Amino acid sequence: MRFKTIVAILQNEQDAERVLDCAIPLGNRFQSHLIGIHAEALPVPYTSATGFPDTEFLQVSADMNRERADRLHGVFLKHIENSGLSFEWRSLESFSGDSALSGISSVRAADLIIAAQRESGGDAGADVDTLVYDAGRPVLVVPHAGPLTTTFKHILLAWNGSKEAARAALDALPFIIEAEKTDIVVVDPPESLDETPEEAASEIAAALSRHGAAVSVSVLKSSGASVDDILQTRITETGADLLVLGAYSHSWLRQLLFGGVTRSVLRTAPVAAFLSR
Repeated sequence: MRFKTIVAILQNEQDAERVLDCAIPLGNRFQSHLIGIHAEALPVPYTSATGFPDTEFLQVSADMNRERADRLHGVFLKHIENSGLSFEWRSLESFSGDSALSGISSVRAADLIIAAQRESGGDAGADVDTLVYDAGRPVLVVPHAGPLTTTFKHILLAWNGSKEAARAALDALPFIIEAEKTDIVVVDPPESLDETPEEAASEIAAALSRHGAAVSVSVLKSSGASVDDILQTRITETGADLLVLGAYSHSWLRQLLFGGVTRSVLRTAPVAAFLSR
């Protein structure tokens, strides 16, 4: 399995630089076709004091949107024209103007989607949460700061036995096979008469090993800490450079209201995160 079609979600110029610095090396490695997607908001009719649509306002808004889209297209071309990759550019318009949300219908045939992590207090329109939830394809979320790598040597796979975790593990196989090691982390496995905590991830470990992956299993106790805090501490302690996670294994409404591992990872993970559901 290889990532032959990669979609890069480009929300703004800052996101575009980091997303393309990740997408193009991966595209070269897997000989991929790369699709760049950017969306602008449709101009909203504004009523003037006379009660008629303000056509000048609409025109100015449309011109600004077009200029911004053209700049993003220029950034995309500057990065990719000399890469040797096949590529295409898709410029979209939608009511939200959100490149992640607007691009969902365009990404369902992709092998991998790459998007930028939202900065705390950043653009609320960069809806990577919905992209991960609704795309039906794996999403590689690039951290908004820090070193950027595309050759992942040490992978941390968060395992809870859910279908989402299983899908993420197998979707990430191209990375896991190439990595020097993959640490399968189980936090607070349920006690069972049929298996010990060490056996909680034994089947997925064996399955990955059959593909030639170098894997180990670590069983951790939370001792009252949150799972996302434990994962981030483990990343720091081990020097892992990619987190693989099954997204929204609890309900999306619950995570929206009370927070959860997926939402925390999408905002604060210090390394690239690979998510499937």
